[in-house]
Amino acid sequence: MTAALLAAAAVLVGSRPPTFPADRWRPRPVVVALLVTAVGAVALVGSPEAAFLPLVLAGGATGAHRLWQQRARAAVTERTRDRVLECCDLLAAELAAGQPAESALGQAAEAWPAIGPVAQCQAYGGDVPAALRRAALEPGAEGMALVAAAWHVSHQTGHGLADALGRVAQALRDVRATDRVVRGELASARATARLVAALPLVALAIGAGSGGDPLSFLIGTPIGLACLACGLGLGLAGLAWIERLASEAAR
Repeated sequence: MTAALLAAAAVLVGSRPPTFPADRWRPRPVVVALLVTAVGAVALVGSPEAAFLPLVLAGGATGAHRLWQQRARAAVTERTRDRVLECCDLLAAELAAGQPAESALGQAAEAWPAIGPVAQCQAYGGDVPAALRRAALEPGAEGMALVAAAWHVSHQTGHGLADALGRVAQALRDVRATDRVVRGELASARATARLVAALPLVALAIGAGSGGDPLSFLIGTPIGLACLACGLGLGLAGLAWIERLASEAAR
């Protein structure tokens, strides 16, 4: 049972590349097959309670993995927003110093490889605003759409591109300042939710330290397994609810 559960956990964690694409995650069939095999093997050699334990643990691990993925994607998005602001500042500074647009984009591409296609488009005489709008499709890079608009207006009207990008950078900087204030206000709610989610572990430790055996009750009896499943489900649902409320407030 232990070997089967470890194999299922390894496949579950490894079934998602670290780049976090925008599509929804779905467990691969091999994960389901491993879990079914583990449950079937335990059901043949052990008690019915032991047959349900892998399902409860697999469900809890899957829910925790989904929450971790959401936090990881949010962290990547925040880093991308910071890179967009840095890129805009760099472009404005290079252009204000008299550098041509091709050289400025090359410098920005060295600092942030994600806009390498934009620099190539400028080098080959392509549509730079369109390339910037394509770069803005990446989560967290929405500010590149403002850079594309400034680039387009500057070339249409002859207005200085460095000044336009400087204004865009200031607007993005104001937005990032507001984001930091919102995240600071939401940090206490998130910390409270994590503390409440960890309290059952403290209760288990207190029960074991006082001479009881709560683990045997949780994993060895039908009522204990039901309590374990409900507790994991409610804890993960509470964390997911808090994260959803925080995401809605941030938007």
